[in-house]
Amino acid sequence: MDTKYFPSIEAINKASEVLEEILEPTPFKKNDNLSDMYEANVYLKREDLQMVRSYKIRGAYNKIRSIAPENLQNGIVCASAGNHAQGVAFSCSKLQIKGSIFMPTTTPKQKIEQVRMFGKEFIEIVLTGDTFDAANSAATAYAEENAMTFIPPFDDPKVMEGQGTIGKEILAQSSVKLDYIFVPIGGGGLASGLGSYIRQMSPDTKIIGVEPGGAPCMKAAIEAGETVRLEHIDKFVDGAAVQKAGALTYEVCKEVLDDIVVVPEGAVCTTIIQMYNKSAIVVEPAGALAAAALRFYADKIKGKNVACVVSGSNNDITRMEEIREKSLLYEGLKHYFIITFPQKSGEILSFIRDVIGPTDDLVYIQYIKKTNKNFGPALIGIELSAKENFEALIKRLDDHGAEYEYINKNNKLFEILI
Repeated sequence: MDTKYFPSIEAINKASEVLEEILEPTPFKKNDNLSDMYEANVYLKREDLQMVRSYKIRGAYNKIRSIAPENLQNGIVCASAGNHAQGVAFSCSKLQIKGSIFMPTTTPKQKIEQVRMFGKEFIEIVLTGDTFDAANSAATAYAEENAMTFIPPFDDPKVMEGQGTIGKEILAQSSVKLDYIFVPIGGGGLASGLGSYIRQMSPDTKIIGVEPGGAPCMKAAIEAGETVRLEHIDKFVDGAAVQKAGALTYEVCKEVLDDIVVVPEGAVCTTIIQMYNKSAIVVEPAGALAAAALRFYADKIKGKNVACVVSGSNNDITRMEEIREKSLLYEGLKHYFIITFPQKSGEILSFIRDVIGPTDDLVYIQYIKKTNKNFGPALIGIELSAKENFEALIKRLDDHGAEYEYINKNNKLFEILI
């Protein structure tokens, strides 16, 4: 593979013409809540409003349309954690092409159902492996064995050019000169495509890539000077949980990105909740990455014109309790303790009276009395109204004489118990 490809303006313009067959430009509007929060002019590029609820349709359709019909007779194959799969599934149905779509077994059920809906009778879904990379290996092998055409999710010129049309739309839609554009990174297709267009057409605009803390594959590649495979990744931000950046996308990203921000999963969760509560915008974890990065650039963007790509909204509603939990933990609002209680009447009531503050909430308690012992442990969860109240909570625990272990920072114990 030639790793020196750089998407041209001409190629992205051609991709835009191809996509006119199926798409209209998504909205690009100022968001008052984020603007007020960061004292900046924050604009959102709403790729969450695409027909398949993410930008991935752009690269998938542009790639498939570039392939000669005779090379599609045996069908196509792709691997995806969800959004690329939906773009390929829609394209299969639209162009009436047979497709096999490989997805990790950890893919949220909502995304799997969406793929079936968009692909109709033209696609089959194969669940395999617990990461995108495992599914990708199985898909490429299957395509070769069955003489089918593989549609890469990010590391391909036509895919990059399709994603680059977002940059073209942003500049066409923006009424102001943009100082910053924040763009999420999984394998790098969006950042390399959009970044190449912006760098050529608006060279003073700073392009900031954003990766999840549990899978910063592009940052690792740039620091190493070559693509590297992350040994372990956190799959929570499933749309961007990639172990190894693309060879092509890496070469472009290292040239066009001004910085990469690595955002903790908890901060992503806080942003998901904020965007829903304050702006009625439903985003998936990867879709919240760009907006979540603003808090880490707050001083630099003050008074500036800023764009964030909201990359997708395929969020399974059943994940919301997990999202809320991760947000509360990250923001320092929820704390878990193992408390050792004397096994006598009234001890837990006394604990609640002395330790739980007037604005605190006892949200979890698990305790089993064992009659043959004098003391017994209980798992306690306490939610605070402000993280500044934590020191006062610890003081009340000490004043009460409680025997306790704080487990939020004990990763192994926390994972077992919570």
